[in-house]
Amino acid sequence: MLVLSIVMLIVDTIAVLLGGVLLLRFWMQATRVRPPSSVAQFTFQLSDWLVRPMRRIVPGVGGYDWASLLGAFLIVLLASSLMFMRGAPVELVLKLALFRFLQWILYGFMALLVVEAIFSWVNPHAPLAPFVRALNEPLLRPIRRVVPLVGSLDLSLLVALVLLQIAQIVLGMLFVG
Repeated sequence: MLVLSIVMLIVDTIAVLLGGVLLLRFWMQATRVRPPSSVAQFTFQLSDWLVRPMRRIVPGVGGYDWASLLGAFLIVLLASSLMFMRGAPVELVLKLALFRFLQWILYGFMALLVVEAIFSWVNPHAPLAPFVRALNEPLLRPIRRVVPLVGSLDLSLLVALVLLQIAQIVLGMLFVG
């Protein structure tokens, strides 16, 4: 039991890392944000082995890198199916994979918002700060239209985090019951 728990932890950690990189790759292309060379090199080296062959099957359409998104889902599906090594209905594995995939997306957005908040407090001129800000802009732009500045304080990050947490709660209620 202990060994299985350790193996599952390792598998899940690798899956989250690889899935997160694939989702980041998708989001960078969807938002047309050019990453700094260090981020680009890390992202592409870690994910090209999966994305390049998948592009032959799932081409990019409408400016979206569907191969990266599908790759992230396949990674979560594989990790989820390993949780049920003794067998489980396919519907249950697919439902769990979809739930975890949507969770990863929401957690990814939350992480980007937290990183932007940290940059704004610690070093707004850090080399990665404009990159993270550009990735968050599509999320924050509609909120900034509704939530005004309070003095010189932008509360859109906080509102976005609360809305993402609400989405997590709704997602959990939809999938768990």
